[in-house]
Amino acid sequence: MTKEQIITKIRDSGLVAVVRAETIDQALKITDACIEGGVSAIELTFTVPFAHHVIGDLRKRYTDEQIILGAGTVLDPETARIAILEGASYIVSPAFNEATVRLCNRYRIACMPGCMTIKEVLTAMEAGADIVKVFPGETFGPAFLKSIKGPVPQAELMPTGGVSVENVGEWIKAGAVAVGAGGSLTSGAKKGDYKLITETGKKFIAAIKAARAK
Repeated sequence: MTKEQIITKIRDSGLVAVVRAETIDQALKITDACIEGGVSAIELTFTVPFAHHVIGDLRKRYTDEQIILGAGTVLDPETARIAILEGASYIVSPAFNEATVRLCNRYRIACMPGCMTIKEVLTAMEAGADIVKVFPGETFGPAFLKSIKGPVPQAELMPTGGVSVENVGEWIKAGAVAVGAGGSLTSGAKKGDYKLITETGKKFIAAIKAARAK
């Protein structure tokens, strides 16, 4: 699948599940629960033990039609390259790293660096970022997206952090092309309640569709 197709699928989905886990097994179960709930965009973070192996396992377990598989918490180009070789279709970082964006562009892999000021957003866009991850989202809230979209309407923004089922509609209406959700989506894993993740995923998807329809 091309980079453009991956980006389009993420936009269409509107939701990226940020998967953090203490074990490989837990990460796989969280991913399975998300996909069952209709959340196909999975950001497997490199805080997960042996994250590159989990990415490789997921690539074998699911088809391109079932999963939009990316790597998160990627801090440098070396980690990005490892993730890409294991099958990651996009790279997400908590902060802007020019070398990582350059590497992703070299291999035509979608890249989403984290930014929290309009200067960082512009720098990331000029470097070739495909979507800018607004992080941490809870610092400013949905109003920040409106502020960015005013002077820079072409900015493709994906807030992560502080996004919940209750407020996701506000983020979408503020101009988010998609949102990233971590604990607010996957918290059920702490109690072994993976069905809760599936149900929460369904609620997220429904709330995004409702916001887009207005």
